[in-house]
Amino acid sequence: MKSNKLASIALMLWVITIGVFAWFFIRGNTAAGTDGRTAIVLQTGERDLVLSEMRGLLSAIQGVLEGANQGDMQHIIKASRAAGMAGAADVNPALMAKLPMEFKSLGMSVHHDMDEMAKAAEGGVTAPEILKMAANTLTKCVACHSAWQLKAKN
Repeated sequence: MKSNKLASIALMLWVITIGVFAWFFIRGNTAAGTDGRTAIVLQTGERDLVLSEMRGLLSAIQGVLEGANQGDMQHIIKASRAAGMAGAADVNPALMAKLPMEFKSLGMSVHHDMDEMAKAAEGGVTAPEILKMAANTLTKCVACHSAWQLKAKN
């Protein structure tokens, strides 16, 4: 009887722990921003890492645009592959837990879009179609930057 009660308490604590972790995983570590956006609160190094990744995505999009302008599909493939899902695979799980689900979803969809642009260029899709894909991806970038700001924790 006593071990049954202890098992029930342990199970209840386990469920509560999982629930709290899931809530933080979905919500992330956020606060009210200073300009109407939601601030994602990170350590300085984590913030720098996320901003570096964003600069990499911007550089990749610029490479796609340059390749499309020159009609150079190999340039498009190289630029877009560099920012695909493979580049997002080694992110620290503790950092991912701090990012809100919507932010993570937008970011991962941009990495996925970059892989799709590479596949499209490899498959012979025309430059105007690649440009349309890039424009759709940039729409996600604008949506993200309109909704979120990154704040370094003091």
